[in-house]
Amino acid sequence: MTTLLVIAKEPRPGRVKTRLTPPFTPEEAAALAEASLADTLDVVARTPARRRVLVLEGAPGPWLPPGFDVVRQCAGGLDERLAAAFAGCDGPALLIGMDTPQVTPELLTVDFADCEAYFGPAEDGGFWALGLAQPDPSRLRGVPMSTPRTGAAQRARLSGLRVRELPPLRDVDTAHDAKLVAKAAPGGRFAAELERLAGAER
Repeated sequence: MTTLLVIAKEPRPGRVKTRLTPPFTPEEAAALAEASLADTLDVVARTPARRRVLVLEGAPGPWLPPGFDVVRQCAGGLDERLAAAFAGCDGPALLIGMDTPQVTPELLTVDFADCEAYFGPAEDGGFWALGLAQPDPSRLRGVPMSTPRTGAAQRARLSGLRVRELPPLRDVDTAHDAKLVAKAAPGGRFAAELERLAGAER
């Protein structure tokens, strides 16, 4: 079975979702980040997996469900941290972030029987999921992160592999993104927190 990796930051004000401020305060942005992370981890917990790993910058909190191994992120750029997350796996692995709370167990239930990689593009030009049948950190190191070309650059690193594409998803980066993602997953903690904050402003 597949190892599921979630790379995330501890949801602390001023350290996460800074592009949500404004219109949200740092505390509100952190609350939305925590809700997004909790939704994501809940989905991963409900997805069949060999192992579930949270690759974390910061400390675990009450939002962490049971059944996860927690691994500290290494130093360096995001490409190095993603590469290190894969380096810690000894079999097929699928990595996602904490910015797509609309993800579902069906999307994360992957089968490497007829492919060697999975790639999930993000609507902002990045990617929300990357799966490797044989984790190879060199396929991530040096990829320029957080640019409109990140997804294309990472996809190019999978050349020579049989790749299965996952549907594009929207990352939560801006307040506009937050509204659209909440509509895509109206029953989650993220949507409820966004609604709560909207109500508090009235």
